[in-house]
Amino acid sequence: MFTVDPAHRAAYQDLFAARRVAKTYLAVAPAPEGTPHVRERSSRIVKRRGVLQAAEVDGPPDAHTRITLLEVREPEPGEPTAPLGLYRLEPSTGRTHQLRVHMNALGTPILGDDLYPRVRTIAPGDFSDPLQLLAETLGFTDPVSGENRQFRTRRSLGAWPSGKALAQDPGHPPSATAPNSCML
Repeated sequence: MFTVDPAHRAAYQDLFAARRVAKTYLAVAPAPEGTPHVRERSSRIVKRRGVLQAAEVDGPPDAHTRITLLEVREPEPGEPTAPLGLYRLEPSTGRTHQLRVHMNALGTPILGDDLYPRVRTIAPGDFSDPLQLLAETLGFTDPVSGENRQFRTRRSLGAWPSGKALAQDPGHPPSATAPNSCML
């Protein structure tokens, strides 16, 4: 998200700093048998300068993600052998690589991730295996107008049939018809 008017930039930045922005993401990752429908992950995440991966470390949690398994499907030929799941990720914090670290720590690394569980070397310009993580929604009370704002992407993940689970999830119905909402 960005603002055109620099005079309002700080107000919108403060929304994120104060955790007053509701964000959801979609991800495709393995869904081994027995994967719970809803999981929560809280941990302390540290990103060290010069190290590509962030890591969970001991200490008070500073990162929290709610993870909901929306749908499971059997893999296509050439995909990993475990069934795949479409997940909705709802971070209440915003640590560097938080979603990727949490999914990996639960044994379900996001498809196409070139950092987790291990760093993969990708040739420059090679987009043949993109990270299957998509910002789905963004919602907040506008700090300038006071209006509720909701934004939802029109994009879909290449590794999942587009939009199928979105329409079926009663907890997150499409919001494009609501006032002050926008499809991106």
